[in-house]
Formats: sequence, C-alpha cells, structure tokens
Amino acid sequence: MVNDVSNLFDCEKCLFKAISCQFLSNDEFDSIQKLSIPLHFEKGEVVVKQGGKSSHLIFLHKGILKFTYQNQTGKNFIMTITAGPKLLGGANLFFKNTNVFSLVAVEPCDICLIDERAFKEVLMKHGNYLMTLFERTIEMFQSSIFNFISLAHQQVNGRIADILIYLSEEVYKNTEYDFTLSRKEISEFAACSHENVITTLSRLNKEGTITLEGKKIIINDINKLKEISKRG
Repeated sequence: MVNDVSNLFDCEKCLFKAISCQFLSNDEFDSIQKLSIPLHFEKGEVVVKQGGKSSHLIFLHKGILKFTYQNQTGKNFIMTITAGPKLLGGANLFFKNTNVFSLVAVEPCDICLIDERAFKEVLMKHGNYLMTLFERTIEMFQSSIFNFISLAHQQVNGRIADILIYLSEEVYKNTEYDFTLSRKEISEFAACSHENVITTLSRLNKEGTITLEGKKIIINDINKLKEISKRG
C-alpha cells in the first residue's frame, strides 16, 4: 500500500465527484472529500479484510479488485470481480458494521477511502443522491448473485464460459486481454478444481474458441462461449 499518491488522482475529473455534484453543493462535497484518504495498492494486497470493522466506503478510481469470502472451513471463494471507476461498499453503509467480504487487488489499484460518518450526514439530506449511488453499487451484488446461479445450475464448462464472458464484457471490456487472474483464482471464482480450469481452458484453446498466449487470452468466438454457457 502506498500513501503518497498526490500525483495519482485528479479530483476535478473524478467520476465520484461528477456524480455527487449533481446533487450536492460544493461545501457538502468538500465535507466528504476532506476526510477521504487516497491510497495505491499493488497486485495481491488486501484493501479490506473480511470480518474487519467497516468505517469507509471505497471508490475504485482505477484497477481491478476481487471480492473474496472465506467460509468456516477456510475455503476461499471469489464472489465477483470488478473494475474501476466504481463506488463499492454501499451494502455496509446501513446494514453492517463489519466487512462481509475481503477486497483484494487483482492488479494495481488507485482508491479513495470515504469516511462513512461524513457520507451518511450528507446522504440523509439528499434522497435522490442516495438512490443514485445505491443503483450503482448494487451492480457488484448482481454479478455475485448471477455467479452463484451459474454455480448452482451449470457444469464446469458452463461456469468457465460464463467467467470468460463476464471478464471480457464487464471487467476488461475487450475480447483480448491479459489474464491478471491466476488459474487458482479462476478456480475459486468457478468453484471447481485448479485441474478443471486448466483442462477446460486447454480444450477451448484447441477447439479455437479462445487463444491462449502466455497470460494473454483472445476470445475468437464469443457466440460459441455463449452456446456453452446456455448448455451448462
């Protein structure tokens, strides 16, 4: 984690500020901003720890984070993966005082920690602002729910196809991207073994549906992946 990030953020071009100032006065936004803490995290660093006290929302300026959950037996699951810019942590604001998930950097991330108390004070005065932000933060929970529907009703081929489609369309925004996720992380996301991930990716590569070049993946036939997803 790097604390000296004065040159990383341009607050005037920040999406969070652009959204907020549609509803808030400059003084109200300044009351939030002055208590916000800008930070930089490298790949693999823990941004938020499951079970820890929830005191901040997170605005992910740039980078990719994974939401992980460890069950009582110590097994890790990746609930969802998200890319910035995005506001995270809205569910904790009124309903939980501890973090439900851990947030871990999948690649270098620039974030702002937003003080919950200052944020709540402003939110309580602006219902439209509250609804707008919750609509945006609910996206990460939607993807988590859809992932569990996939896990419950699909075989390994369908799960991995879903993950490749999701990463392409929602995270990397491209049909060609560097896999910043390890094979182990994909197995945690798909709730299957590491061996199943390697075997399935190799088969898709041989069939020409995807091309694997080191850490790079190229999706050659997105429609074929969607067919595999539908078949489950």
